[in-house]
Amino acid sequence: MIGFIGLGVMGEPMCRNLARKSGRSVLAWDLRAEPLERLVADGVAAARSIEEVAKKAEIVFLSLPGEPQIREVTKGLQDNTVVDCSTAPVSLAKELSTQLANFADAPVARTRQAAIDGTLSVMVGGTEAEFQRMRPLLAHIGTDIAHCGACGAGQAMKLINNMVLFQNVVALAEALAVVKRTGLDPALALEVMSKGSADSFALRHHGLKAMLPARFPERAFSVEYARKDLGYILQLAKHLQLDLSGARNTRTVLDKASAAGLGKEYFPALMKVI
Repeated sequence: MIGFIGLGVMGEPMCRNLARKSGRSVLAWDLRAEPLERLVADGVAAARSIEEVAKKAEIVFLSLPGEPQIREVTKGLQDNTVVDCSTAPVSLAKELSTQLANFADAPVARTRQAAIDGTLSVMVGGTEAEFQRMRPLLAHIGTDIAHCGACGAGQAMKLINNMVLFQNVVALAEALAVVKRTGLDPALALEVMSKGSADSFALRHHGLKAMLPARFPERAFSVEYARKDLGYILQLAKHLQLDLSGARNTRTVLDKASAAGLGKEYFPALMKVI
């Protein structure tokens, strides 16, 4: 049996894909009843507690908000194989690899739609044996699955990925501010940039689909989540004795967005404070 703990924006569709595609029974738990009720139609059983998941499931997937929740949940998973798809500090992944019987960090990237479609990018940290064991299951949630190295390597790669993405979104926000002040057409400006060397995933997804139409819904990847992830990369940078000025600047912009009351909005909303 597969266990799944954490049915948020990404966790619920990931759990659904595992239930639909793996051919195995799935037992899930979340603090909220709503996602558990929705997943019943996909054959997912609702656990009454984390302890029940730990007792019945051999492999347990996690998709949790951050370090505090991961620490709390894994206290009861000492004897399970744990696959952590959350985004968390590199140091925590290394720590858990020494405390749990079997552990792999497997954070995911791309959008909620990719989670729904099962086309996520998955970055795995763990032994080669653990990676090969997990890969068939991870293939149900992602189409690009990379073994990045030992435990912690998956988290390091995910944090680097997010750092680059967030800085690109800040650059787009600044570009759009200049576009508007100079009287250019924002839609035309993004179209022109998309055909030149300024093209990027951030432009085509965050720029065109969120920033241009000013759509920043809640229950998406929020300003607060972005602040959390940047905090983790800056924590890693300090450990590595690196001064990442671009990341620090991006964190400042996100801090301003949070202070302006935008914390729960989709993180490209940071453009509002530039």
